[in-house]
Order: sequence, then structure tokens, then C-alpha cells
Amino acid sequence: MPKMKTHSSAKKRFKRTGSGKIKRFQAFTSHMMRNKSNKAKLRLRDSALVSEADEKRVKRLLAI
Repeated sequence: MPKMKTHSSAKKRFKRTGSGKIKRFQAFTSHMMRNKSNKAKLRLRDSALVSEADEKRVKRLLAI
């Protein structure tokens, strides 16, 4: 059976942490920023972890 290819858009959006979890960036950061409070924009800067429900799907896209 051939090797499984990595999904090109997934490899740009997700990174693997040292413990094996999948890190993602926050949504709602690309436009209409003047309508968001400074507090909201500050929280959106940080990355987050992919939920356990989606982790299996993302790992398959990344061929992990």
C-alpha cells in the first residue's frame, strides 16, 4: 500500500506539540477587528489545542 500523503492545507494550519497534541490558531482574527474589544483581540492572539473530538481527524490529515 502506498504512503499516505499529508494534506497540504492542514500542514499549514496545525502543528504538533512535544507531548503529541495538536496545536491550532484561533479563528475570527482576519477582519472586522475594529468591532472587537482589545480584550477579545488579546485572547485571540494565543494558540489553542484541537479538541479531543477532532484530534483523530486532524492527525489523519497530517498523516501522523
